[in-house]
Amino acid sequence: MSGVAFETQRAALAGVVAIPVTPFAADGSVDTGAHRALLRRLLDGGITTLTPNGNTGEFYALTPEERRLVAETTADEAGDRAAILVGVGHDLPTAIASARHARDLGAGMVMVHQPVHPYVSAAGWAEYHRAVAEAVPELGVVPYIRDERLSGARLAELAGHCPNVIGVKYAVPDAARFAAFARDAGLDRLVWVAGLAEPYAPAYFSAGATGFTSGLVNVAPAVSLNMLEALRTGDYPAAMKVWEQIRPFEELRAAHGSADNVTVVKEALAALGLCRRDVRPPSGPLPEGERAEVAAIAAGWSL
Repeated sequence: MSGVAFETQRAALAGVVAIPVTPFAADGSVDTGAHRALLRRLLDGGITTLTPNGNTGEFYALTPEERRLVAETTADEAGDRAAILVGVGHDLPTAIASARHARDLGAGMVMVHQPVHPYVSAAGWAEYHRAVAEAVPELGVVPYIRDERLSGARLAELAGHCPNVIGVKYAVPDAARFAAFARDAGLDRLVWVAGLAEPYAPAYFSAGATGFTSGLVNVAPAVSLNMLEALRTGDYPAAMKVWEQIRPFEELRAAHGSADNVTVVKEALAALGLCRRDVRPPSGPLPEGERAEVAAIAAGWSL
């Protein structure tokens, strides 16, 4: 892929990077009809970057066949209306096969999930990502970093070997660490996406991020876009007004070690009549009292 084309992918990361949910039917299968309707709602709401098979999409609870279906449905529904950043991961051959599948669908980028393994060395992390990046040189590659032990210098080394590593989804909850990491890795060489969504976006933008991920966007695209507009113009007071607006919702998602992160989003969508509330283990249902709280928040946003 040419440098010009990679600039297109870089620009797509500098915005609201939506992580769509994966709705399930009553029989537990992926509800493709509801999925398409939710994707259309995001597109019609002004969202231009979609991440099928992200964590809000319950990536680790989907079978390989379902992950392919989710990616295919997203690419088909989006057409040329949005950039597609497909989540890939698991063992290395699976990650590479998924990345090639994304390429064949016409997606422009892949997000490489933090490797799930009890023993991750810095060198091994770099080799894993280098293997994925080299398997799909046509695609932009975005590492999803959740490990605070990883150094910015190690990422800079990876980016030096792989010109298609174009951005980073940074999800370590420490704004000072992010600021240092981004500068050690290359603040201008990579596009920095605040990977902990709207609650961390103002702090991370102040340190160099130009995009943020969002699960809340499934419920209220306009709310996420309002924060983006404020951050792009440097209006941090306005951004913090949005932050205050979403705080109760995001605190419910973050409670109990983020146990209900996806559950709360799907509960809000169910309250709006947009999909079933079902999530798969190891996620679980929301207590009845919190359901009412989520429904009230979602109703307020839909006015």
